[in-house]
Amino acid sequence: MLSVLSALWPVFALVLLGFAGRKMAFPGDGFWQPAEKLTYFVLFPVLLVNKLGSSDMTGVSVFEISIAVSLLLLIGSLSCFLLRHWLVFSAAGFTSFYQGSVRFNTYVALAAAAALFGGQAVAISAVIIAVMIPLINLLCVIVFSTQVSSSQGVRALLSTLLKNPLILSCLLGIALNISGLGVPQMVSSVAGLLGSMALPLGLLAVGAGLNIHALRAVQSAVWVSSLIKLLIFPLIMYIICTVMELSQLMTGLLLVFSAVPTAPSAYILARQLGGDAEMMAAIITGQVLLSMITLPFILGILI
Repeated sequence: MLSVLSALWPVFALVLLGFAGRKMAFPGDGFWQPAEKLTYFVLFPVLLVNKLGSSDMTGVSVFEISIAVSLLLLIGSLSCFLLRHWLVFSAAGFTSFYQGSVRFNTYVALAAAAALFGGQAVAISAVIIAVMIPLINLLCVIVFSTQVSSSQGVRALLSTLLKNPLILSCLLGIALNISGLGVPQMVSSVAGLLGSMALPLGLLAVGAGLNIHALRAVQSAVWVSSLIKLLIFPLIMYIICTVMELSQLMTGLLLVFSAVPTAPSAYILARQLGGDAEMMAAIITGQVLLSMITLPFILGILI
């Protein structure tokens, strides 16, 4: 467990530095939103394309990853709907509770995977991302459409999903790899420098986005969604990987992705489609802070 904590410490240190920078207004409030936009639309996609396009993907089973991820998300979704009978939620509140229970923070997951398993893990993690993101967004579309969202909002979300830079970059990287074209050396050398900026800047942006004030109105949704996302999800994934007899590396990476906190983008979705944005902000902040304890603990036990 100490080795896991040692590997993950830089990840959480950058999150805390981002939070401190935002609190001290350094380098300025106008910095963080463009930085996050640059990371999401340029740096992170470049990292994914470069890693997927140039890595040896022999032995990486997209089918096995798809089965494991699908089972996890379907079990998690069913659990959320069953819990609604015991937890009092408004329709808007349930959508935020659901997002907090099933979404994952891409920056934290990829940074943790790289810290624990090395550079080769990034390419396999990109495949996990390529499977997880469309499926999670599809499930969220269904939840919003049945709870609070208008059909126009759902259509806009589906259109955004089809243009998602992370999905498109994963597909491009996989296509370059399968075709044998790969990433040309002159392009790869530049992409390597750009990609190396993605995770540090992304983690700083995660810290800068934390909203401590939202925790003043902590509700049961924060604690229950955190229990599901940070503890129950990795336990379920461990069982799935054991039954499927997946390799140690694949199991470890899937556990990392199942154990990280929910995504900051869930807040944007809550605002756009009529979810409970205040509850969503509290869930995001609470889970990031709690994951600094739960992530080393659960991975230290299961890996």
